[in-house]
Order: sequence, then C-alpha cells, then structure tokens
Amino acid sequence: MYKNLILVAMAVFALVSCAEKKAKTKELSIVPQPNEVTQQDGFFTVTAKTTFVVPDNENLKEAAALINARFKNAAGFELTVSAEKPAKNFIAIELDPAANKGDEAYALSVTEQGATIVASTERGAFYGLMTVLQLLPPELESPTKVSNVEWYMPYVQINDDPRFVWRGMHLDVCRHFVPVEFIKKQLDVMALFKMNTFHWHLTEDQGWRIEIKKYPKLTTLGATRIEGEGHEYGGFYTQEEVKEIVAYAQKRFINVVPEIELPGHALAALTAYPHLSCTGGPFKVRNIWGVEPDVYCAGKEEVFEFLEDVIDEVVPLFPYKYFHIGGDECPKDRWEKCPDCQRRIRKEGLANEHELQSYFIKRMEKVLLAHDRIMVGWDEILEGGLAGSAVVMSWRGEEGGITAAEQGHDVVMTPGNWVYLDHYQGSSKVEPVAIGGYTTLEESYGYDPVPQSLSPEKAKHVLGTQGNVWSEYMYESDLFEYRIYPRIIALAEVGWTEVANKSYDDFLKRMDKQFVRLDKHNVNYHIPLPEGPVNVMAFTDQATLEFTTTRPIKMVYTLDGSEPNADSKEYTTPLTFNENATVKIRSVMKTGRMSDVRTIKVEKQELLPAADVKTTGKGLKMKLAEGTYIKVDELKDVKSWKESVVKNANFKGIFADDHTSAAIITGYLDIPADGIYEFATDVDQFFIGDKLLVNNDGEVKRFSRNNATIALAAGKHPVKMVFLNNIIGGWPQAWNGPIVRFKKQGDEKFTTAAGDMYSY
Repeated sequence: MYKNLILVAMAVFALVSCAEKKAKTKELSIVPQPNEVTQQDGFFTVTAKTTFVVPDNENLKEAAALINARFKNAAGFELTVSAEKPAKNFIAIELDPAANKGDEAYALSVTEQGATIVASTERGAFYGLMTVLQLLPPELESPTKVSNVEWYMPYVQINDDPRFVWRGMHLDVCRHFVPVEFIKKQLDVMALFKMNTFHWHLTEDQGWRIEIKKYPKLTTLGATRIEGEGHEYGGFYTQEEVKEIVAYAQKRFINVVPEIELPGHALAALTAYPHLSCTGGPFKVRNIWGVEPDVYCAGKEEVFEFLEDVIDEVVPLFPYKYFHIGGDECPKDRWEKCPDCQRRIRKEGLANEHELQSYFIKRMEKVLLAHDRIMVGWDEILEGGLAGSAVVMSWRGEEGGITAAEQGHDVVMTPGNWVYLDHYQGSSKVEPVAIGGYTTLEESYGYDPVPQSLSPEKAKHVLGTQGNVWSEYMYESDLFEYRIYPRIIALAEVGWTEVANKSYDDFLKRMDKQFVRLDKHNVNYHIPLPEGPVNVMAFTDQATLEFTTTRPIKMVYTLDGSEPNADSKEYTTPLTFNENATVKIRSVMKTGRMSDVRTIKVEKQELLPAADVKTTGKGLKMKLAEGTYIKVDELKDVKSWKESVVKNANFKGIFADDHTSAAIITGYLDIPADGIYEFATDVDQFFIGDKLLVNNDGEVKRFSRNNATIALAAGKHPVKMVFLNNIIGGWPQAWNGPIVRFKKQGDEKFTTAAGDMYSY
C-alpha cells in the first residue's frame, strides 16, 4: 500500500513538473536570419542520452566543448562525444570538403532522429553549431542550472551562406580601456551571432595599449594620461594577454585585426619618444577628445625604423592576413613647417603634404607586404594616391569606399550614419552623454553595404561591414555594452542575410529571445527610454505629457513618488495635469528587464514678474577666478575674484581648454513675451531670479541634457550663470562657452541669448 502511494505521488509530481515546463513553440528566432530555411512539424529533444558526433578534428572538438559547457551549466548534463554516429538521438557534425559549399556555409537538418550539420569547412560547421544553439531554448546560455526547461529543437531544413565575408566589430580601447575578460565576453556574443572579425584599435593620442618590448616607454609613459579631473588613467595589454585574446577569438572562428595608428593619432607614442615628432616635444598624452596636430615626422628615417620595429613585434601576435594602419585625421600643420618633411617632399618629387602622407602609407605597405600582410586603412589613405594592395575602410560616408571599389580595391563599408555605435540611439536629452550623431536600431538594421552606384562587378570588392565602437564617452564597461547592443546584432544580420530575406519587424520579434540570451550573458544592452517631456515641465493652466520610444516597447509609470515596476500602470495615452505632480516612468522589456527611471516634475506656476530695473549697459558682469574647479561647491573657498564686464556678452577669447578657471556671470535677460519658456544650456548652473533652473554640476556638459521650463512674464529677468572652465570626461567646457538658448512653448527652434538681449 505504502509503495503504491509513493508511485502515485511520483506520477503526480511528474505530471506537475511537466505542466510547469514551458510550452514548446515552433517559432524560429535565429539571428542572423538564415538565407534558406524550411520548417516541418515536430521537435527533437536533447537529453543526457543524446550523442554529440564530432569528427576527429581538434578545432571542431573545441567548438563542441563550447556547446557541451553550456549543457553542463544550464541543463546539468553533458553530451557524450563520439566519432561514431548512432541511428538516432544525436547532434552530428559532418565535415565534407566535397559538399561544394562556401567557406562559411553549412546545411542543417533537424528531424526525429537528430540534428545533422554538413559543411565543407570547420568554420561553416561552427556556424551550423551556432544555429543549433539558437534553435534550442535561450536559457541554454545560463551560467547556472535552470529548471523546467525542455531542450528541444523544431524540425527544420536550413541551407545557409553569408552575404559578406567581413562581419565585424571595431573596439577602441585607447580613449577608454577595457580588461581582457570584457573583450572575451564580447567575443562570446559575437560568435553566437556569426560575426567573424574583431578590429582592435590599440593606439591613439589618448593612450598606447599594447606592449612593445623594444620600446618600453610606449607603455610606461604612453599608456597613462592625467585626466582633467586630476587623476591618472591608463592600462595596456601585455603581449601574453594579446596572445590569450587572439587564441580565444580563434576558437570562436573570429579573426583579429590589429590597428596601429599612423601617421596621425600618435601623441601617446610621441610622449614616450618625442624625437619621432617634427618639433621634438615635450608632450603629454592627450586628455581631451578631438584631433591632435602633432603627428609622426614624415621626414625622419628613425620614424620609419621605429614603426618597422613595432610592426615586427605586432605581426607575430596576429596571424590574420589583414593589418590596419589607421591613416585618418592626420593634420598637416607640423609637416608644412618642418624642414625634414619639406626636404622629403623635394627629394621624392612630391607635390604637397597630401602626397607626403601617401608616401608614408606606401612605405608602410611595403613593410607589411614583407610580413605577408594586407594593409587596411581609413578612407583618408585615398588622398595623395592609394597604395597598391590597400583595403579601404570607408567611414566618412560611402564615397571613399565607392572610389576605392571603382579602382579595383577591396573595401569595408563603415559609414558613420549607420554603423557608428558611439552615436546616440535615442534622444540626447534622456540618454547618457555620447559623442553625438543619431543612429537608431532600425537605421543600423536597414543599412546596405553595397552602394547602388556600384556595378555588380565592382560591388564584388565590398567585403562587408562592421560596427565601430569609439570610446570617448564610454566611461565604464557597462556603457560600452549599452552602446553596442542590440545594434551590433542588427549589423550581424546586415552582414549575413541577403536583403530579400530581411525584415525589421521580424527581426524585432526574433530579438525577444535574443534578449534572453543577452541577459544570461549579463549584457547591459540598450533599452529605449521614454522620450518627450523635459525633466521640469512648467504650466499655468494645464499640462499634457506625451511619451514616445525609439521602437515599440511597454512603458509603465507612477504618480505617487514610488519607483515603477513591471506591474505599474501602463502608459497608453498622454497624461494631463491640472496641479503639481511627479511622474516616474520607465520602459519594460518582454523579459521583464526594465530601463532606468525618468523623473519629470510637473509644476503649476504663475508668470514670474519681470524685474523693475533700468539697466545701463549691453552685456553681462563677470567674476573670474583662476584655477581648476570640478564642482560648483568648490567656489565657496575662492578668496580672489577678478571683476569685469563682458560687452555684448561676447566671450570670445576669454576661455581656453589649456587654461582652467571659473566664472560667475550675472545680468538681465530680456524675455520678449509672456509664456512658458524652455531653457537649454551647458553651463554648470543657470539661475533665473532665485530659481536654479538648469543644474549640470559635475556632469560631462554636452548637448544640454537638463533642459527645464519656467513661466515668465515679458521683460527683463535677472540671470546668473556659474561656468567652470574645466575638463570633465575628456570634454573641455571652454568648447561650449557660456551659451544659453531658449524657446517659447509652441516654437520649433531655440534662440541663442546674445548681444542686446543681455544687459547689466
């Protein structure tokens, strides 16, 4: 009796457990979308008894180990690896050079017997395995065991081959450095989405990031800068760490392309070895963004000897055939005045400094060819004449790539408007500060690397595309990922899937499961924020707040001051207010993951009366203190101020990025008519009357991210600006200047407050 009760209980438990398992779905969510796929009814389930059939091939055995590690972590079992294929219940890799498939092509068949991958190459087989991973539930990416998941695959027949051979991501580790483990994490995700090229940007004005044993000062001096805030910032990779990353990438069939910048973007190297410059220095590693005028001297032979030595050490670390030499943004100012460079121009019969750069590039091409490497450069290498074997990476639009392809050169299309992942992907008013630009997920997805103007014959020179990650404003690793994802996944599909097989709406649906995978990898991907209203919304009668997002996503909000959660009231229509309120709103993914919270203060105001004052002059009064001040609160300790009047509010020449100071600027601003006004400014603090309206204190001050509104009567209003001429996050406040813009509610454009609008 007791035994029967146990059996009944076990049966009930099994039924309940099965009931708790997620229902099977036939929906395919593969990214990038395969180019030929047919689905049948039915599912193949992977269990601890499934055999993993792997040929006697070390690279594929390592690839199989990557898959088995996932099963061990998430499912709690490993598949038995064998070279012998059983009659059923298997995942099998068949390497058949006679299959007449492309180097990266594969065929995948999932039936009731099992899953079979057929490929002509190891790389193709690996991509078949990545598709198998994406046919399985996304929970397989979990680093820890998950419950109530059945590891099934829908029956499918897939024949797949990528559109382009170059499907990459560029990573700038010079403006901001990332550790080895972070790079490995990105390589893991790249591999999952069949990306095959990691372009590693290793040298810059702001830091030299790779060990060169013959020139140790490149890392002892060139890898560290003193930030505007006063602290040291640096880091570099030893050659052993470089080997580790390259080997890690190779196991995931990712090629690594190093970039050693020349002849420009060289200030970190010149700081270490100033004799390589035109002027002899001394120099400091650049701590602000932008382009540095000091570059390698093209007239000195020791420069070429130095670069040859560097290449001699770097090439053996990177077995892939391509080597990137930069070649972009090389100012000619120093060359124009340098006797050595001018002597070189005369000796070589060159027409100008642009041809001198071409001479420089062509000399380095010969060095690389001697190492059996193909040179890659940004599209500036076209200027003055293109090196014979060079591959052009077109970034200033598509024109450079078109020109190079027309000349018979291979090109990689990386135009900023579509593939620069440092660009904003949402409103600059709500997103973390970025370099600028605006490239949404949809825009990245919609990019076609083959310009319509290229003939089919010339279009064959387009190797592919990549997402470029420039790191000026990526202060933490999380910000790197916030910018990179999910746009890099959209570009993975751009590089793999034929245009006819792409659909943005379908991509968004497939991404629902991919976000689960990214969650399991702890990726800090971008979640669209609610956009629309500024953070302080003034009104006199009634206020209506309307929110939008850059792609469809649920928004939830609260009005009681609490943080919204997934169960909070959903935003569906504009919100209307007649009294003061605090709106807290955020976006919610289908996975349950939520965006940051936006807080909007809605304030009912009377029109602030204008001052009853007669001013005597046009312009503003200013108190100036020398020194470096990072926060406004530090000004309380200033003992000596220099007072002056800035006529017509013309601040030209007062503030410079190499001379820090602080200013308190006061006066009156003439408001033309009664109304609600929105103010935009990058000064540290902006007051109207006694009200602190805009507060940027301690932030990187770009793109006026803290706009606010206020109800003002027509007339003169007292204003105060606190302006700290410092450098925060690599951005000099001097580049902004004490500029204030405003617009009346309902107006489309802002007006810059200037000239006779100000008085004192």
